[in-house]
Amino acid sequence: MFRAMLIEKDAEGAISAAVQDVDDARLPAGNVTVAVEYSTLNYKDGLCLGPGGGLVRTYPHVPGIDFAGRVEVSDDPRFAPGDPVVLTGWRVGEVRWGGYATRARVDADMLVPLPEGLTTRQAMAVGTAGLTAMLAVLALEDHGMRPDQGEVLVTGAAGGVGSVATAILARLGYQVAAVTGRPETEAYLRELGANRIVPRAELAETVKRPLEAETWAGCVDAVGGPMLARVLGQMKYGASVAAVGLAGGAGLPATVIPFLLRGVNLLGIDSVMRPMPDRLRAWDRIARDLPLGKLEAMIRPAVLTDLPALGAAILQGQVQGRVVVDVNG
Repeated sequence: MFRAMLIEKDAEGAISAAVQDVDDARLPAGNVTVAVEYSTLNYKDGLCLGPGGGLVRTYPHVPGIDFAGRVEVSDDPRFAPGDPVVLTGWRVGEVRWGGYATRARVDADMLVPLPEGLTTRQAMAVGTAGLTAMLAVLALEDHGMRPDQGEVLVTGAAGGVGSVATAILARLGYQVAAVTGRPETEAYLRELGANRIVPRAELAETVKRPLEAETWAGCVDAVGGPMLARVLGQMKYGASVAAVGLAGGAGLPATVIPFLLRGVNLLGIDSVMRPMPDRLRAWDRIARDLPLGKLEAMIRPAVLTDLPALGAAILQGQVQGRVVVDVNG
């Protein structure tokens, strides 16, 4: 038996979530069984804990799109009992049972060996959000972004992706301008390394001009929508925006002018189905470039029974930093 946050749907379609004891026989197919130690909370998890958002295909369901722990049983020679591992993405926690449990079973191809220097708790403070942030920074670097080129904008900076991106960029020597709509997060963002706080209202308004003054040398954008359209017109010549989220909407009311006249690049960042070489590269850089002291400042501890309330809160944009769930707590 193992403990899990089990999501069920009744005949009338009502969703309920409760921590239950579950028989091992109900674990999904896979060639590696992991004793989960920590998971975390993402926007997708909030959907899966509540309305589903079209992500959950069958019930009952165990959410949790990330987890870190130690291998219990492995039929794959790449992993042995006791090996520390981390999993993010691959639709785990959506179409198959995920990390909100003390035990998980997956395919070995989904697992990343935990980099030296990171604990399983720190790995979940990073989680999908931190992996996405690092993939965004790598994409911007691969397209020529360097610290001496000017300020880098991070939108949705107090959220999970934005928090980690801010800390990483500051550690690498970039001048970070952090966008937030919550004034109470200013001290938190400055502690992570932000040099300047940009009130969300300054970028939320759509303007008719397709180009504004060249301001940003790069951008990690977690908002999308009208704000992304506005930012595209403020990028320096040849600069890039890494698009990682859509907190402000999926539409993009923009023109092609920034691309044609300034050579701006819009880079899409996916972490769910990312090939393994990219994952290994990103986790290696996380272990090297993410200041672990600042990572600790992002952590909000939780246990399985806290998840329904936290899931509702993250859907309302009320979660700061990174929730780390002790599944054995």
